[in-house]
Amino acid sequence: MYSACRDHIGARKVFDKMVHKNLYSWNHMLSGYAKMGMVKPAKKLFDKMPEKDVVSWNTMVFAYAKSGLCAEALNYYRGLRRAGIGCNDYTFTGLLTICVKFKEIQLTRQAHGQVLVMGLFSNVVVSCSVLDCYAKCGEMASACSLFEEMKVKDVLAWTTMVSGFAQCGNMKSATEFFHLMPAKNPVSWTSLIAGYARYGQGQRALELFARMMAFRIRPDQFTFSSCLCACASVVSLKHGKQVHAYLTRMNFRPNAIVLSSLVDMYAKCGCLDAARLVFDVMGVEKDVVLWNTMLSALAQHGRGEEAIHMVDEMICSGVKPNRITLIVLLHACSHSGLVQEGLRVFESMTFSHGVVPDQEHYACLIDLLGRAGDFDNLINQLQKLPCEPNQQILSALLGVCAIHGNMELGSTAAERLMKLEPQSPASYVLLSSIHATLGKWESAEQFRELMEKRHVKKEQGISWIEQQNNLQTFTVSEQLAGQEEEELPSSPIAGR
Repeated sequence: MYSACRDHIGARKVFDKMVHKNLYSWNHMLSGYAKMGMVKPAKKLFDKMPEKDVVSWNTMVFAYAKSGLCAEALNYYRGLRRAGIGCNDYTFTGLLTICVKFKEIQLTRQAHGQVLVMGLFSNVVVSCSVLDCYAKCGEMASACSLFEEMKVKDVLAWTTMVSGFAQCGNMKSATEFFHLMPAKNPVSWTSLIAGYARYGQGQRALELFARMMAFRIRPDQFTFSSCLCACASVVSLKHGKQVHAYLTRMNFRPNAIVLSSLVDMYAKCGCLDAARLVFDVMGVEKDVVLWNTMLSALAQHGRGEEAIHMVDEMICSGVKPNRITLIVLLHACSHSGLVQEGLRVFESMTFSHGVVPDQEHYACLIDLLGRAGDFDNLINQLQKLPCEPNQQILSALLGVCAIHGNMELGSTAAERLMKLEPQSPASYVLLSSIHATLGKWESAEQFRELMEKRHVKKEQGISWIEQQNNLQTFTVSEQLAGQEEEELPSSPIAGR
């Protein structure tokens, strides 16, 4: 009773007073600790147990996996196997949690094989857990094979397939599974919306959200966050405001993730004041993600000095800056021309914030110095790199060389970038741009031809324009596409 009420102190007092403790009472106390995430007391109790069964071991696997201590959880699973105690469905549910956390595809395959050997594949919970593992590890071919073998495909199995393909960016397959679903749930709708938003198809995401509203399916926090990301990606302030208004009319209490998406949407749509108002007014405890989003908004709008002051506010509020905070702050300094301030941020980040600069921080530093044209200091910083420059640093270097027409350094950066990412168009395009800037048109054209010869494709840029409730798309050198884009009905969002 005490354990069920989450009163571990009361439960332990009763347990300690018991004269005769059987295996059931030991497991019950152990389970109480596990459900409350108290792994240290659980371990002490487990070690004292005179006898252990599969429930005892499963509880420890579950306790550590739930607490994110997957290496320890895996050790307990191995201990169970060494003890010669048979596994059951709960054993594999705990094990598969570890597989997802560590993206352990080989361990997933082993667990799948053991499930088949033990005849547990017919258990819907176990088979769906294996399916979920394959999907979250990005092994969609294995997930498809398993899905076909499943005799019972519940809504969770269908949703896992939609979500898995959407996370991998295979929106065609995700959409096909979505349409084949016998019954759709809010998670399946949201997974597809999130996939479209994540992979640059914001317009499709908004269309799907409108349909979801038309079917009167209640969105959740993740749905709203994904829709706001879609609005930001196509710079659709009108639809962003509609989503915000719907949130307000529903008396929906947005979490920090939704608020971050709101701030980001307004900032990317050019409404920095609205972004700041959302950040200041919403009555939630601001976490580091929300602070970073507002800092990023200031950086996008060239408000570097405000961003520096905001970091001070952040620290005063008790939130510690992380590596992302400092990346955003360096970007803010770079886009505002605050070279000395940016250098001070970089040089003090370890001492002041306990963050050791990584390649992404160095890429920001290269961008900062390069935009200012300080190539002597830039080269000096490159020589101080603790390791070989990666794609981010080389791309930043190539970008600033293109701005200033520095062919010698740009060529070196481009050659190294081509070796690292031979199929990336960035190095070819930027190097061509450097030559064109210097009037060397024949050389510029040669790099374009080299791209074609090596079958390197540059993704075509797409722009959007809102016309009433329609989002029209067009590409470079193309007239406005009167393409048959479905109308984005405002009524399901705005008319409630």
